[in-house]
Formats: sequence, structure tokens, C-alpha cells
Amino acid sequence: MTTTTEHAPLDEAITQLQTGARTWSLLTLSQRRALLRRVRATTAAVAEEWADAASTTKGLAPGHPLRGEEWLSGPYAALVAVDAYADTLGALADGRSPLAGVKTGTAPGGRTVVHTSPLTATDRLLLSGYETEVWLEPGVTPAEARSAAGLGQRHPTASGGVGLVLGAGNITSIPYLDVLYELMAFNRVAILKVNPTQDALVPVFQRALAPLIEPGFLRIVSGGGDVGAYLTRHPDISHVHITGSEATFRAIVPGLSVPITAELGGVSPIIVVPGEWSRADLRYQAEHVVTMRLHNSGHNCIAGQVVLLSRDWPQREEFLAELRAAYDRAPARPVWYPHSSDKLDAARAAYPDATWCGDGTRALVEASPADANAVETTEYFSPVLGVVALPGTGQEFLDGAIAHANDRLTGTLGANVLIDPASQSVLGAGFERAIADLHYGTVAINAWTAFGFLTPTATWGAYPGGTLDDAPSGIGIVHNAFLLDRVERTVVRGPFRPFPRSATSAVRGYGLSVLPKPPWFVTSRTGAAVCEGFTRFRIDGNWAAMSVVLVKAFGA
Repeated sequence: MTTTTEHAPLDEAITQLQTGARTWSLLTLSQRRALLRRVRATTAAVAEEWADAASTTKGLAPGHPLRGEEWLSGPYAALVAVDAYADTLGALADGRSPLAGVKTGTAPGGRTVVHTSPLTATDRLLLSGYETEVWLEPGVTPAEARSAAGLGQRHPTASGGVGLVLGAGNITSIPYLDVLYELMAFNRVAILKVNPTQDALVPVFQRALAPLIEPGFLRIVSGGGDVGAYLTRHPDISHVHITGSEATFRAIVPGLSVPITAELGGVSPIIVVPGEWSRADLRYQAEHVVTMRLHNSGHNCIAGQVVLLSRDWPQREEFLAELRAAYDRAPARPVWYPHSSDKLDAARAAYPDATWCGDGTRALVEASPADANAVETTEYFSPVLGVVALPGTGQEFLDGAIAHANDRLTGTLGANVLIDPASQSVLGAGFERAIADLHYGTVAINAWTAFGFLTPTATWGAYPGGTLDDAPSGIGIVHNAFLLDRVERTVVRGPFRPFPRSATSAVRGYGLSVLPKPPWFVTSRTGAAVCEGFTRFRIDGNWAAMSVVLVKAFGA
């Protein structure tokens, strides 16, 4: 329980931020862009320490093959976001829309689509085959999108006051990115309350974000729930943003007198559309699914949790055999997040016949629709993967699986769809219509929704419609480096097959990937080196070093 004496530093921090808010409102767009360039430099300087500290806190020893996760989801995500925001500020300072030169298109239902990546030749090479689109609300025209892009930076002198950011405890870039979005989207300076699981990262955050701390645009504090509770009720806080659990959100909302935005996770489906897959396809996509579940040991708000399969798919048993094998052979790692053992015990109690893989640390639940309620409504936030078989093939199966996901699974944060190029071609316009019917904030086709999280010009958050009374995945969005208004969702499109098999898909217009296996796959043998190499390339642009990294990528 905090005392009045313990409150004093928090009160002083907020007083300093009030002065900082006035200072921010006086900066020109060019000055803000220059400030972000300083943030980039300080972030680059601590990148290695950041990745090492994050790996250590999660029990990944030096040399562990999954330490690359901490490079990508930490400093890499931070650096690409700073670059993207700086580009947006540069465009606005020059009198241009951030969307000037960015391709737009259409999606079913009168939606405007903004093609948000790749935007550079570098991204087309390094992330070849992967694209992101932001779909705007039905009725928004391309001209309206361009004129509105910029949000708070279109009115830089209008202060958003002092916001409270309650940081996530699992992915280390989230607090950093949430602070940036407050500043860029709303001209809101922030007091960041770090989750206790990330206390070891506080010195890293302080150095990385020093250019924001020095002029009073940011303060970083630590502490438990009592500190967060005091700050949410502070009279000088104008807004609250939280990345966390629905339970924490529910504890905050009663009596809250200011607006709140939130990202609260959920149960993410992985819809596997039946088709004619080769043995290599079956193995690759099984590893893909396992990555969606086991990245960060399953402690992800966007972890794939329920695989929706066709019970009429002739290859269903072959796929399940590959899935069980991949789930078992993925590298061992600690289940480290607080209370994870309780979640695993709950899964064990709900499903006594579940298969336990990975030395008993990973549950694989194969349930009928009638018995799947627990795995479909409980965000386990730990290594629990469900498989549910539904009837039908082709469009019938896809429509049924989407209805099942929309109606039965808790949350609207992200959904994944795996479909081979031939099947997608047969479905044609029916496939795009089905994607429009999938009510999730990020939908990934032949990719994991985490790719959308890592892409700064994409958006991240629940599907629109969350309220204080009903917000299973939260309210509002973050990231969104183009600062787009009236966003509905992000759609990620990836290659069904890796290199060199992707060449056959590319001929049919379904994406060529030069990566034999994405470095974020938990089964990638060279993932740690490649993810580090990608991050260092974002720092220094050294193509000679990057060429060595790409050679390593081919050893995945």
C-alpha cells in the first residue's frame, strides 16, 4: 500500500510532465522529427543490452536459439517505429499528407484499403512476400483518408495533457511503442508505469528514451498495482492507456473519470482451409502454427490458441501428426510469466485427456465443438493449444469457421487464416468477402498476426466496437505510424510456401519469399543470429554485414 510520502515522487513527476506538455505544444513538426532522430540514436545504442536483458529475464541463456525473439520484439520493433513516425512528421512538415505516394485500393463493403507495407526496396527484399494493408471504416474515401492522416500532428499546438501508460509485462517494446503513440497521435506526454516483470528493463528504457525524458515529455516509474491504482485516480491525468488483462481493465474502469484505451488480448483462431498440400506444406504450416502458440513461451496477447480444422479434410490426420510432432520438438524454454502454472493447471483440469508435449510443459487439446468452451473462452497466456474440427470444405468450411470464431471465441484482437494458393484461387471473391466477415483487429493470411504488430505503419488493436462494459480485447488502436483516422482493421498477407517452393506460388501471383524459413519461427536453427542481424541492419544499414545474415537465413 503506497503512503502519502511514497506518492510525492509520483505527484512531482506529473507536475513536471504538465510543464513538458506545454513545451511539446511549442515544438514545430521539424523539431519533433529531429527529436525522434535523437531517440533513434539512443535506442540503437542500447539495442544489445535491451535484447540481452530481456532474454535473461525470460530465462533464455546465452546461445539459446530463441534469443532472437527478444531482438525482433524489442529494439527492432522500436527502431522501425521511430523511423516511420519520423517519416510522417517529415511529410507533414513539408505540407504533404503522410499518405502521399502510398497506394490505396478497395475491399468488400465499400472499404478503402491503404497498402502500408512494403514501402521500400529494402523491405521488399528482407520481408519479401509479406504485405500489410489497413482497411478503413466503410464509406471513408481515399481523399478523406489522405486529408485526415496525421491525427494530432495536424494540430501540433493542441495539447493532449498528461496520459498514464500502464505497460505490458510480456513484450518489451510495448511500453516504448505505447508512449510514442500517445505523443504522436494525441500530443499527450506520458507517465509510464512499468509492469514489475520488466523492472530489469527500466534502465534500458531510461537511456533509450532519454531525449523524451530530459525535456519533460516522459517519466518512467515502477511499482505494483497500488502505484497503478493511485495514478489512474490522479486528478491531473487526462487519459489512461493499458496493455494487459481484461481483469485489470475491469478493476480500473469503475470510478474512472477520464477516457481509457486498452489492448487486452483474447483467444486467437488459426483457421486452416482444407486443400491439397504436399508433405513439405504440411510440415511447414505445422511449424507455423506452433510458432504462433510458442513464441515467448505462449505469453502473448496475440498467440494463436485454437486451430479450426475441417473434419472432412482428407489430410486432417496427416496435418495433426505434423502438428503434434512440431509442438513436441520445438526448443525447450521456461514458462516464465507469473501465474502461468495456474493456467496450465486449469487446462489440465478442464481437459484431462490433453496431450502434454515438451517435457510436460505444453498442452495440446483436441476437442469437439461441444467440449471446446474452456479453450475457446479462456485466454491461457501459456502453452495451451486447442484443435477443434468443424464440418465442410471450401467456402462452406471457411464461412462456418469464421462464424465460429466470431461467435464462440473470446476477443477480437487477431485471427490467422492458412490457405494454399490453389484453394484461394478457386474461392476467388468469396475469399475476400469472408475475410471482411472476420471481425478481428488484425487478420493474417498465410502469416501470423504478430507481423502486423511489428509493422509500424500497420495498426494494432481490437476490432471496433469495444465499450467500457464490453471490451474483451480492448478499445482503440496503437502503432499506426501514418496516424490514420477511422481505422477498422489491418490485414497481413504472406507466402504460403517458403523459398524455393514459393516460386511456384509466385507464378500465380501469391507472393515470392526469399526466406527459406522466417527467422521468427521457433523451429529456425539460425533465428537468433538472423533476428539480431536484421536489427543491426536497421541501425547501420550495412549491406555487407546483412549479406552474411542472409546467408545464415538460408541455413534455417
